Amino acid sequence: MAQATIELINALRLTADNLRKGAYHSWGHHGACNCGNLVQSVTQFTKEEILEYAHTGTGEWTELAIEFCPTTNAPLTLVFNKLEQIGLTPTDIHHIEYLSDREVLEQLSGGFRWLKRNKKEDAIDYFEAFADVLEDKLLQHIDVRLENITVPLNQKILALAE
Repeated sequence: MAQATIELINALRLTADNLRKGAYHSWGHHGACNCGNLVQSVTQFTKEEILEYAHTGTGEWTELAIEFCPTTNAPLTLVFNKLEQIGLTPTDIHHIEYLSDREVLEQLSGGFRWLKRNKKEDAIDYFEAFADVLEDKLLQHIDVRLENITVPLNQKILALAE
């Protein structure tokens, strides 16, 4: 599972929102498929630029993610470096492209169901559920114990009383 980062959560939500507002979605198009739409949100590249970069490699996003080399500065490598920086792994990219991570599918609104990778509404549901899963993981690591919040306040009150 991806690292729970604010950047990734925001990118997933932005992608879902862009799709909902009419962004082009076509599973057979590297720049407009599930990963292509996420890459647009993360990099600000157009679908045409992403398509051009993707054609420097061979295969679908799943194969491209496995084959990428982080030591070159090719545009496609820069794309994968950015995806990695925000918390994704090649396995996550595979799951995004096929809408297939079971943990995400179990968090879908309405409960678990299999999604169709080429259906825009399913991609939106997946991106939102993925963001929810990561947000829950991130919140579990935030320390919000009351003593951590009140100690500084108590110290300020004591200082004022002196």
